[in-house]
Amino acid sequence: MNSISANLNIMIKASEKASKVLIRDFGEIEKLQVSKKGPTDFVTNSDLKAEKIIIEELKKARPNYSIISEESGIENNKDKNNTWVIDPIDGTINFLHGIPHFAISIALKSNNEIVSGLIFDPIKNEMFFAEKENGAFFNNQRIRVSKKNEIDNCLFATGGKIQNEINLPYRKSGCAALDMAYVAAGKYDGYFQDNLHLWDIAAGIILVKEAGGVLNEINLSTNKNIKIIASSTDINSKLLEKLNNF
Repeated sequence: MNSISANLNIMIKASEKASKVLIRDFGEIEKLQVSKKGPTDFVTNSDLKAEKIIIEELKKARPNYSIISEESGIENNKDKNNTWVIDPIDGTINFLHGIPHFAISIALKSNNEIVSGLIFDPIKNEMFFAEKENGAFFNNQRIRVSKKNEIDNCLFATGGKIQNEINLPYRKSGCAALDMAYVAAGKYDGYFQDNLHLWDIAAGIILVKEAGGVLNEINLSTNKNIKIIASSTDINSKLLEKLNNF
C-alpha cells in the first residue's frame, strides 16, 4: 500500500487509544443489561470518554485545527481551513444493547473537502481508511466498491425512517459509518439515508469515493439534515430509479 500521511497516522493512533475504553465499557454493558436502571447513562459516559481521548490526541498533534464532534459541537480554532470531524461511537444504540456493531469515525475536512477518513470497528478489530487520491483500505488491503449490476443480486443498507416502501433488498444495521465502509469494501452495493449529521458520514464519504463509488452532491458546510445516496458506479442509475421518491 502507499505510505499514509502524518494526519492519517494521528487519526489511527487516536482511534486506537479511544477504542480501549470502548472495548472495556462494551464488556461492562452486558452486565448492565440485567439491571433495571439500564445502561443509557453509562453509554453517554463512554461516548464522552472516547471523544475526550480522541480530541486530546488530535490536539496534541495539531493544536490549531478546528473540531466538529457529536458530543462537544463546533470548536473554531486558529486554523479554520482544517477541521477534524469526530463521532466517538457511531451506532450508540447497538452499543447500548450489547450488539457489537459500532465504530469510531474520524475525518479531516480541508477547505470544505473531506481529504482523509477513518472508520474503526474496535470489537471486530476492523479499520477502514482513505485519503484523497490515495485509495481506500481495509486493514491495509486495498478495497473497491462492488461490481454487481443486477439490482436483485444486490444488498443495500439504510437507516432511519422510510416513508414509502422501497422495492429493494436492504438492511438496517444501525451504524451509518460502517454501512458506508461496507459499501467501500464491496460488501453492500449501496447505502441511502436522509437526515444525517456530518459526523455520521464524513469519513464514509472519502472511503466510498476512493474505493471507486459515487455519491450525490453533499453540502459539507452544513452539519445536519444531510441526505446521502452512495453506491458502486455500476448500480447507481438503477438505484436512483428505485429511490426516485426517497
